[in-house]
Amino acid sequence: QVQLVESGGGLVQPGGSLRLSCAASGFTFSRYAMSWYRQAVGKERELVAAITIAGGSTKYADSVKGRFTISRDNAKNAVYLQMNSLKAEDTAVYFCNARRVADLTHYNYWGQGTQVTVSS
Repeated sequence: QVQLVESGGGLVQPGGSLRLSCAASGFTFSRYAMSWYRQAVGKERELVAAITIAGGSTKYADSVKGRFTISRDNAKNAVYLQMNSLKAEDTAVYFCNARRVADLTHYNYWGQGTQVTVSS
């Protein structure tokens, strides 16, 4: 059974930091590109950050560049999102995503999300 379980969300003041974690199980984690998405109330889900299977390449939304860092630990089947200098506009539900294309088949898994609220 495929599972992606996010943790680490919560309430933080502007300028603060949070570290999100996503624990994966039920699939071969090291074969999947991993991403973090977020969805604010009334807005579409958007890509925040992505990392390749070995962690050699990363990609960030312009709005979080220089503040957020994505990383992964294939030995622990986990992906992380370090969020610094948080702003009110970072408030959203953050989702972990695993994606792979093999033999023309797309594999795409989502976690249940974790709420991040940035407010004073």
